[in-house]
Amino acid sequence: MLLNQKGVEFDELRVDTDPALRREMETRAHATSVPQIFIGEHHVGGCDDLFALDRNGELDPLLGLR
Repeated sequence: MLLNQKGVEFDELRVDTDPALRREMETRAHATSVPQIFIGEHHVGGCDDLFALDRNGELDPLLGLR
């Protein structure tokens, strides 16, 4: 919802239906919970982390909006 409000396009990858993709996510994120959010190569973390970046004014620059 937050990324949609900002007008940012994103890909949602369903790791629950693809074991190889899940292993890749776990390796990249060093985490097993979902969602794991990446902006480019930057690992944001989960949904709470994404909202925290936004509250702190750090999300827009990562998204190239400012």
